[in-house]
Amino acid sequence: MGKWTAEVAVVGGGPAGLTAAIALARAGIETVLVSKRPPQHDHRTTALLLSSVTALDALGVWTRCQAQAAPLRAIRIIDDTARLLRAPEITFEASEIGLDAFGHNIENRHLLAALDACAAELPAVTRIEDAARVLDISGRGVTARLEGGDEVSARLVVGADGRRSLCRAAAGIESDGRTYAQTALTFNLGHARPHENISTEFHTPAGPFTLVPLPGRRSSLVYVADPATAQSVAEMDDAALSEALERRAHSILGKLTVERGRGAFPLVIETAHRFAANRVALVGEAAHVLPPIGAQGLNLGLRDAATIAEIVIDARRAGTDVGGATVLARYDGLRRSDVASRTLAVDLLNRTLLSDFLPLQGARQLSFFLLQHIGPLRRAVMREGIAPAASQPRLMRGEIL
Repeated sequence: MGKWTAEVAVVGGGPAGLTAAIALARAGIETVLVSKRPPQHDHRTTALLLSSVTALDALGVWTRCQAQAAPLRAIRIIDDTARLLRAPEITFEASEIGLDAFGHNIENRHLLAALDACAAELPAVTRIEDAARVLDISGRGVTARLEGGDEVSARLVVGADGRRSLCRAAAGIESDGRTYAQTALTFNLGHARPHENISTEFHTPAGPFTLVPLPGRRSSLVYVADPATAQSVAEMDDAALSEALERRAHSILGKLTVERGRGAFPLVIETAHRFAANRVALVGEAAHVLPPIGAQGLNLGLRDAATIAEIVIDARRAGTDVGGATVLARYDGLRRSDVASRTLAVDLLNRTLLSDFLPLQGARQLSFFLLQHIGPLRRAVMREGIAPAASQPRLMRGEIL
């Protein structure tokens, strides 16, 4: 049985956990990363907003995976509901706010490979390919007992272990959440026509149907539907499914060909009551779970990782306890407004799309009309969407911690 000691232990090896470990280790903070490697058959994708790309670039990660990502130069939203009150079509173009792209879309496996490779080169990171079984928390530190029998002791644990977080439970943090009567189906597609780096989002009565560019004549698709429809779609063979998806997409990309690697996920929204307590700081889905609408989930998780790294590094340089109450309170305060505002926005967008209540439909129609015709408002919404002014850790601005 091995025993490891570090200043910080990161439990969980998804993008948020790896980003936190890399940021901490680059500043010389001894970090143990506890995580089994994820399966290689995950073909899901992530739309990384510009601030997330900036952070990954500052950490030396982005150059390792940029070639596998497609820039998102425009976002097109189409009301596909056939309701009495329909919102006007609107297109957001990155060039309007002086950017080449809002961000980039990349398959998770390429992003994780780049993060893994970067972490492996940092001497301050020790990776243990195991899972935590139990956390023992005391006033002076945390001991993680692993499934294989090893132990890891640290002053602070960064819990990046997902929705059913052991770290959150060990810290005594509860969460509130609910499940929508919707399922998100995910696919990668080949198509006959070029996407021109435009992400197209059809708003249907059951939820968004969103095509997001990948390199070449490929796109990823998030298809939100009611559970019965999702089940029917999931049971189609590749040929029938390709034809059905092409009809749903109104053939804007021509003939579609579904690639291997389908996914189906119930839509859930969940938020921890606190984001840090008892020497545990939560990042990613351990802290908050959002539906795959508006590209907010993983980008929030990366902001979590950048924020806790910044606070811990500042505490270390000031000679204070990196897992103490002051660090945890600062992290909780900095992340609360960002997560709350993004959660509310995603929830409202989804609810107004599903609702048959005419006043709500009218409000949605009016908001899209105003965004379409009032340039300063549209540009302000675009800037806030990709880089929230009140919640930008230094790493998201490209600063080395």
